[in-house]
Amino acid sequence: MATAIDAAQVTYEVPDLGVMEKFLTAFGMTRVDGSDDTTLYMRGTGTQHHIHVTRRADRQRFVGASIEVATRADLDELAGKPGSSPVRASTEPGGGYEVVMHMPDGFEIRAIWGRAKAEPIADREPFEFNNIRDKNRVGSAVRQQVAPCTIARLGHFVLHVTNHDESMAWLEERFNFLHSDYFLPPGQDGPIVGTFIRLDLGDQLVDHHFMLVLQSDWVGVHHSSFEVTDLDAVMSSHDYLLAQGYQLDVGVGRHLLGSQIFDYWKDPFGFRIEHYTDGDVVDATHCPSKFNGTASDTTQWGNRPPLEFFQ
Repeated sequence: MATAIDAAQVTYEVPDLGVMEKFLTAFGMTRVDGSDDTTLYMRGTGTQHHIHVTRRADRQRFVGASIEVATRADLDELAGKPGSSPVRASTEPGGGYEVVMHMPDGFEIRAIWGRAKAEPIADREPFEFNNIRDKNRVGSAVRQQVAPCTIARLGHFVLHVTNHDESMAWLEERFNFLHSDYFLPPGQDGPIVGTFIRLDLGDQLVDHHFMLVLQSDWVGVHHSSFEVTDLDAVMSSHDYLLAQGYQLDVGVGRHLLGSQIFDYWKDPFGFRIEHYTDGDVVDATHCPSKFNGTASDTTQWGNRPPLEFFQ
């Protein structure tokens, strides 16, 4: 199976690219050369050429996600799977090669390889925190303006599917994902209705989750999540987005599964999008646990999501 090494991008369709660009700029992304009146490409400060793509269309929908793989041979292997496209040159800025596939519910999954890396955008260093024991910031003050934060990278995305087991089998036939944690129905011992999956890079540390697959009565994206520098970036951007009149969804708080400090917003087309920082990192030895609480129980502190948050 193919070795996935990064979440490259998420792709949407909306009727107004100008409205989306204004929001994503306020959210902390930067427009990429190659954008035009049909497609908007936005990047973070990291080396992925772009991490958020919006195509102009009469309707609005989540199209899918692109996953970077380790080698050209991974693309060749994926191209041999039922329903896959041949390996072909990408038409997106940055070039490279891709194989296009579709999950059972129709989500477009693109495996990409060989796309040009972007030159990182300079950002401030994370602020050191002085806790009760360790005084890490000595002779230096925190000074953080209320302003757009800088997005570093796409961290993960969450999909609602009609058949959890079928979707997981499809993914695991193609990529070397590992399980991090499981959702069970509240108060029950089974069945598994949600799986957090992560990259398998051996002893290299990776995020607790790269994707969450959730059994649901509806099909679509729950949210896409982007990593920022630190807690001050989350909070100052929170105040900035409120001042700009954008719609807060749930935040700020700290998750239970993955431990991230989160802040969820709605973009102008109703799609949920998240800033996060301070998430768990693990290697291939991490063993999954089972969680069978409600949506509100997934928050350790802060703004708790309503019970219907994951429905």
